Amino acid sequence: MKRSPELLRLADSVLLPGFDGRTPPDWLRRRLAEGLAGVVLFSRNIGTPSQVAELTAALRAERPDAVIGVDEETGDVTRLEAHTGSSRPGNYALGVVDDVALTELIARGLGADLVAAGIDVDFAPSADVNSNPDNPVIGLRSFGADPELVARHTAAWVRGLQAAGVAACAKHFPGHGDTAVDSHHGLPGVPASLEDLHDVELRPFRAAIAEGVRMIMTGHLLVGAYDPGFPATLSRRILTGLLRDELGFDGVTITDAIEMAAVTERFGIGGASARAVAAGADLICVGGENSGDEVVATIREAIADAVTAGLLPEERLAEAARRVTDLTTWTTKPKTSTPVAGPPTAAISSSGRDSAPSGEHAVAGLVAARRAVRVTRWPGGGVVPLVTAPHVAELAPRMNLAIDKDMPWGVGEPLGKLLPGTTVVRLHQENAAATLDEAVLAPAADRPLVVVVRDAHRHPWQTEVLERLTDVRPDLVVVEMGLPGRTDFGAVHMATHGAARVCGQAAAEILTGLLTPRP
Repeated sequence: MKRSPELLRLADSVLLPGFDGRTPPDWLRRRLAEGLAGVVLFSRNIGTPSQVAELTAALRAERPDAVIGVDEETGDVTRLEAHTGSSRPGNYALGVVDDVALTELIARGLGADLVAAGIDVDFAPSADVNSNPDNPVIGLRSFGADPELVARHTAAWVRGLQAAGVAACAKHFPGHGDTAVDSHHGLPGVPASLEDLHDVELRPFRAAIAEGVRMIMTGHLLVGAYDPGFPATLSRRILTGLLRDELGFDGVTITDAIEMAAVTERFGIGGASARAVAAGADLICVGGENSGDEVVATIREAIADAVTAGLLPEERLAEAARRVTDLTTWTTKPKTSTPVAGPPTAAISSSGRDSAPSGEHAVAGLVAARRAVRVTRWPGGGVVPLVTAPHVAELAPRMNLAIDKDMPWGVGEPLGKLLPGTTVVRLHQENAAATLDEAVLAPAADRPLVVVVRDAHRHPWQTEVLERLTDVRPDLVVVEMGLPGRTDFGAVHMATHGAARVCGQAAAEILTGLLTPRP
């Protein structure tokens, strides 16, 4: 059997690639007109809200029912606000607050923004239970380590987002939280027993399915309790036997970015794509930097060849295409969601005095960030509130590929608006130890010293810096913007539970006495 035009078109109908630029390239316009399922947007495609709306309108001019998705988790993983920092905190902060109504409100407000931008699918929320605090890729993207907490907030996020008319996508099935390897670079193993998987990892996914989630994203994970031979994305036992037959999910299953090393090292990008569809995936996400006509054509041809070779039943491919059509039928129906009170996209005052942490006019994202800050060391003696401009040292680790490397973060910038004269230095592992005296201690000789860290417990060099600075400056103020670990550094220690723009502002408000700290 040859690659017939009909078969190639069917293969196109399950592909969701990324692309470069803020306008649709010619190859993408042509492929959409020929039957490509849609696209996934990244920060490289996104500028202003009006530009994104123009982009999505241009895409739909080629295919009105195109799936247009984005990986917008809020918090540390943002695409819409990658250039400014997110106006909404991420999942972990929402889990710390543990107000499901607030989580639903945040998701519904995000959904309204996505609808205005012409985006109809959001690859969120992360339904992973962050069982392993050393996890290099989930961490703050999870609502927490308690499976019941994660389940109720996953359901609230799905409810809020889909109330706005945007399809939610619970990820990374069957659970990426108890892993120690980043699937961008290798194949993580999930050590849980069958019983533990059902009690912990699968609980949030069951909650999402019960809430009617329209999409679930696979994780590139080796789940030995179900399939010791193939990662979940390529496993029929997991994508069909577990997800469809056991859990009863009838929506669209989409792969995590298919070019990730966890699946391509063994099978290549085309082979992994064909095997994923055969296993039960309905959409192949081709994101990251592996975009372009040649890559998409390679995958399309590999899927068609798998059909002709008998490795992928054509009925399975047609079933996947039908599910995608069902999704677009849902996403293109008229939006009838109720208005969101206190829209999260409202302007945030740079002074920090825009509103109290509660009230009718409060900005939902900033309210959530304020409520999520926890202070574990807060002595008297004049260390805080800060009344003079401090010197701020921000220790910047290398982040995983899910987080935009250029996204602004930190406490120095919002502190500078509240205390003019604040100075900021950013240190990396390569230069921190050698420049500590010159870059940190000397400029802070007669001033308050604030040190900002991210996941210090996972980065020994950050811990070493904190130990050294605490010895020299016992009045040190420490702000942890990652997953909290040790809290015995400095005179003041607080955790924001995220590095979103609003998390930095909330910390600055507390440090300057504008906001009462929470124990």
